[in-house]
Parts: sequence; structure tokens; C-alpha cells
Amino acid sequence: MHDDLMAEASAWLAEDPDPETRDELAKLIEAGDVRELSARFSGTLQFGTAGLRGELGAGPMRMNRSVVIRAAAGLAAYLKKTGHAGGLVVIGYDARHKSADFARDTAAVMTGAGLRAAVLPRPLPTPVLAFAIRHLGAVAGVEVTASHNPPRDNGYKVYLGDGSQIVPPADAEIAAEIDAIASLNDVPRPDSGWEILDDAVLDAYLARTDAVLAAGSPRTARTVYTAMHGVGKDVLLAAFARAGFPEPVLVAEQAEPDPDFPTVAFPNPEEPGAMDLAFTQARTTDPDLVIANDPDADRCAVAVKDGGDWRMLRGDEVGALLAAHLVRRGATGVFAESIVSSSLLGRIAEKANLPYEETLTGFKWIARVDGLRYGYEEALGYCVDPEGVRDKDGITAALLITELASVLKEEGRTLLDLLDDLAVEHGLHATDQLSVRVQDLSLIADAMGRLREQPPTELAGLAVVRAEDLTRGTDRLPPTDGLRYTLDGARVIVRPSGTEPKLKCYLEVVVPVADHAALPAARARATELLTTIKRDLSAAAGI
Repeated sequence: MHDDLMAEASAWLAEDPDPETRDELAKLIEAGDVRELSARFSGTLQFGTAGLRGELGAGPMRMNRSVVIRAAAGLAAYLKKTGHAGGLVVIGYDARHKSADFARDTAAVMTGAGLRAAVLPRPLPTPVLAFAIRHLGAVAGVEVTASHNPPRDNGYKVYLGDGSQIVPPADAEIAAEIDAIASLNDVPRPDSGWEILDDAVLDAYLARTDAVLAAGSPRTARTVYTAMHGVGKDVLLAAFARAGFPEPVLVAEQAEPDPDFPTVAFPNPEEPGAMDLAFTQARTTDPDLVIANDPDADRCAVAVKDGGDWRMLRGDEVGALLAAHLVRRGATGVFAESIVSSSLLGRIAEKANLPYEETLTGFKWIARVDGLRYGYEEALGYCVDPEGVRDKDGITAALLITELASVLKEEGRTLLDLLDDLAVEHGLHATDQLSVRVQDLSLIADAMGRLREQPPTELAGLAVVRAEDLTRGTDRLPPTDGLRYTLDGARVIVRPSGTEPKLKCYLEVVVPVADHAALPAARARATELLTTIKRDLSAAAGI
């Protein structure tokens, strides 16, 4: 076994085109570090509907140039087999370690395979790449990003020509083509022949951002903005300037791209502490709202002053606010969300006589809804211009929430006032998440198995009226690894994360509210229920 491992590692080393990972792997082989080599050669990073994502380093279980070249070659083979020989592939990348290298390798592989490749001019937000696919009539797009993962990670996200991320069976078909590549020496990689795009694509994207705002709407809300060490700043500032909003006050320590994300433990606005610097800035400048993008700027976080201090709105709160704003503006078309997001969107759509759809988790599903006008997911993802960007877009979402804050400001009201109105109108929809990060993935499988064998009959004293195992699919949803419990006045969904070693439980309670005076009591009841559901669910899952 030891000899096999060393032989496999040496064969990989012989083909590795990157001096950094070659050096790293050579040292591991020389030291005979069986444990570390086993971890890197225990399989291959699996190409799925999120593409690839993993830790940077040498070997097939890590993100590196060898893995990316194979992925690009598999994608090229798939595109040629599905009738897209000679088609255009657009490639974007963020500012993480190795992103520019991975983008260049992808362009070289596409060119060598007889496809046309075009690379965005510099690190830019993921939604600019999603826009470029449709704008340029490409047959596919690749974004090199690990979004809000830790600094040591990178990733590879694949879109097809409709401008949305791949879904089954395309992921498995591309994975099969990747597996069929015997040696990197079989993959032609010319030194040139692809196009580096100029700013025309970015200008077209920015021109499109105007379309999300209502003509003549107020543009007075003042913002503090953090790019979370990512690539959002320049594009967001340009979009805000075009729209005529006051220039956002930047969180200077996080404004410029930095692949080490030095001021945060995780570069995700949802993680504890990530927004601390933004709140410090807000306490001195007293804006109307705080806006954050994640590092590739496809997500948008919003914080407001609540009582004496600042708090992050939940993704579900922003999702409902944007929906209410679009309804008030007379939007037509389908409103859609993932099953883990708040059911409040369905209530808002129903009252406005708008069609409503629920999808599996992920924008790859939301973006595919026919006739989509607005889609969101609780993890801070909002699609407010589906004709332009068939994916979540943290730039246009920031514009739309700032327009809403401006409209309310003119009326002497705030985003929180509108949330109160929605609670009185539709019931208080309170959501929370129980998220357990594990080192050992078998713990997640064990918890799912335990819940399948002994599903809870009640949580927090509320009867479970329906327990669904989503691996079987439903009449509306394709199969997925998840469990859904419908309770009397609440809902719980449990699923393994698709992108991180986490078990995620999404909780929602709905508490009827008679009038504004009844809101504090309803909030207290909702908090108590959510806390107790979390406790009971943890016990049932053994986590």
C-alpha cells in the first residue's frame, strides 16, 4: 500500500506544471509523510453541481493547476460532445491565491481543444461573469472562486450557455469526461490564442444595473460598505455613482482585495465577527444602512440600526423586503426561492396574485424557474434582474435595497418599520439556523441516519404533522439529500451542506400577530420556540 501511494504521488509529481505544488509534493515524498500523502491521494476532488471547491495544495484531493487543467479538459470534451465545438467559453476569476493561474490554464485548455476562450480583464464579481455569458452568447462560463470559504480554499464554478450554473445530469457527464483524462500530457495547452476582454463587458453590466431601479425613485439613503477583502468595491461604487446614490463610506481595512482575508476568521458576512469593522464605521458615520458583499460579490448582507446599535438582517428578512418593494413597484412574473428559505415570500406573492415557486437549494435551481422575476435564498443571495444575471448578484441587490431604504426614508420610515408591517399582515415569520461544522464527515451521515430511522414526532411541543425524506423527491422537487418536517406552526429542514463540512438545519416558526402592539410578545414567543426546536432537534439528531 505504501509503495502504491509513493508511486501514485511520484507519477502526479512528474506531470505537475506548477513549481510551488511540485516543491510541496516533492518534500512530502522525500519525508515519506504517509499520513499527509494519504489525505491528498485518497481519491479525487469530486466535480458536482457546485463545480469544484477545496483547499489549495498538491495532489488530486486539493485545488491546484493539475486538477483545474483536468476539469477544464473534461468541460471542453463535454461541450464538444454536446454540439458546441468552436463555441465561446468566458472565464472570470476572483482575487484569491492561484485564481489568475487557474483562469489562464482554463483559457489555454479551451483554446487547445478548438473552442474560443475569453477571459475577463481582471478579478471581478461573479455576477459580471454570469452576465457576460448571456451578453456575449457564450456556450459556457467558468468562474474561479471559492466565494466566502476560508483563505486556503479555491474553487471552480461552471455555467452553461443559458447563464445559470450546471445542474444534473450535466455535472455527472462533465465528471465522467474529467475521469477519462489519463494524463495531463494528452491535454494541449497553447501559450496564446485566447482573448483578454476589455472593459466593454463590465460597462454593459453596469448599464444593465440601472434597470433594477425605478425611474425617478428617491436615491437619498446613506450607506457604509465593506467588500470583505474581495472584488466588489470598484463595481459597487461605479453602480452606486451611476444610480446617483450618495457615495458609500468604505470600511477601509477591508476595501481592497486580499487573498489572506486578514481581518476576519471567515470572509462571510454571516459568520460571527465578520461585520465588526463595518459596525464600528457605522457608529461613527451613522448611515441609513450597512451593506456588505462576500469576497466574489454575489451575496449581499444588510445591517440596520435596531435600538441603540447595529444588527445584521437575516437573509430571509432582506428577501421579504425586496419582494415587498418589487410588489409595490408593480413587478410581474414568478417569485421563487429555495425550500430552506422563509415561507413568507409565498404569502407575499399569493396576496399580490403573483405566481410562486419553490426549488431545491442553490441558485442553479432558482435561476431555472420559468418566467422568473425575482428569486432569493436565505444565505444572502438575491436575483433581482434575471434577464441580465441568471444567478445571485450582490451588486444589483445592494442597489435595490438602498432604493427601498431611500423610499422609506422619504416617508420617515425604516426597513424595520416595513418588516413590522409585513409581520402584522402575514404573521411573524421568524427563521434561524442550527449549523454544525465537523472534522469527520461520517458524523453528518450518522445524524441523517438517526433522523431517518427515528423521526421526531414533536419539537418544542409542536406536533410534527408531516415528515418527508427528500431523497425520494416530491411531486414538485427532484430528489436531494434532506429531511423536511412540517409542524403545527413551524417548519424544519435538515441537510448536509453542498460546499462545506457542515450539517445545516433551517428552522422557521410562524406566529400570528393581531396588530403592531402585539409584535413584542410575538417576537418573544418566536425566539422561545426557535430555541426549544434547536435543543430538541439536536437531541433527536445526536449532534
